Amino acid sequence: QVQLVESGGGLVQAGGSLRLACAASGPISSTTAVGWFRQAPGKEREFVAAMSWFGHTSEYVDGVKGRFTISRDKSTVSLQMNSLKPEDTAVYYCAAESSGMERVVAGKSSYWGQGTKVTVAS
Repeated sequence: QVQLVESGGGLVQAGGSLRLACAASGPISSTTAVGWFRQAPGKEREFVAAMSWFGHTSEYVDGVKGRFTISRDKSTVSLQMNSLKPEDTAVYYCAAESSGMERVVAGKSSYWGQGTKVTVAS
């Protein structure tokens, strides 16, 4: 059982930066992938970014390309968010899946964190 604990959310002014962290524990396989999703008030949860745990593959939703970067250092997966916009306001969730990135990107991860709230003020 993979456990995920997010941290790093908060209030930031538009144009600012935040770095979210997701501490992962539990079994990691060669096909494990991790990702970040977000859910804004009144909206459905949407994919933000994903990466393979051991490889160099990453994927981003179009709206965050060039602003957000997903990375991993040991067992912590981070989401560096720069040039934040009010529309980035949401609860951000970390997700992990043993069967690869496709399921992560599709929102079908087996494991989810509890979420961390990001508010971007205009």
